[in-house]
Amino acid sequence: METDRKDGRTPNQLRPLKCSRNILHRAHGSASWSQGETKVLAAVYGPKAGTKKNEDPEKACIEVIWKPKTGQIGKAEKECEMIMKKTIQSICLLTINPNTTTSVIVQVVNDDGALLPCAINAACAALVDAGIPLKHLAVAICCCVAEDGSVVLDPTKLEEQQMRGFAYLVFPNSALSALPEGSSLVNGEPLEHGIITSVTHGVMSVDEYLKCVDRGRAACAKLSSFLRNSLQKSQFPSDMSSKAA
Repeated sequence: METDRKDGRTPNQLRPLKCSRNILHRAHGSASWSQGETKVLAAVYGPKAGTKKNEDPEKACIEVIWKPKTGQIGKAEKECEMIMKKTIQSICLLTINPNTTTSVIVQVVNDDGALLPCAINAACAALVDAGIPLKHLAVAICCCVAEDGSVVLDPTKLEEQQMRGFAYLVFPNSALSALPEGSSLVNGEPLEHGIITSVTHGVMSVDEYLKCVDRGRAACAKLSSFLRNSLQKSQFPSDMSSKAA
């Protein structure tokens, strides 16, 4: 089943990608990430001495602050902060700088769909720019399920509103790097499909979710390649017009 898209993309096709690093001079690290008309800036400050209340002083603390384009922060933004914090904690080497706090500030410039994955991608690039020790890179994708059961990647805002379910998926640049020590393989595949973060909204069947995982993993392989190439090109902007999968 194929879903017609108003912008002419195929269901598996991503919007054009752009990434720039070292764009804010006062931050220890910064990056911008764009997918189509969706754009997010991320700034990293730290690590600074001391941890927040109720945090483990024997590990580094990660703080995420979400700043919407307009208005006050609400329940949805708080949820984004929580998801991003858990995602960033899972990819950072928290034992290297114990009893410190690293702040990640996320500024929404424009939201035209798939906002949270764009924010995660921007934050990952900013963490690298700041020199924060990471276990591995991570990339995020939004996979939607249409009314006819077809899967659509990287939706626009209008497409998001028309879908009956969607999943935010975060993958490592290597599936094996996300596995805990001592993990086994199931039918030749890593446990959890090598997923770092998985958040679903709306309605979808198990088969539809697994289809999202398969499509998302394939798309994130391309995102990982783009991110690595962008990081190797210093602070100069990188862009890629996505081709049909």
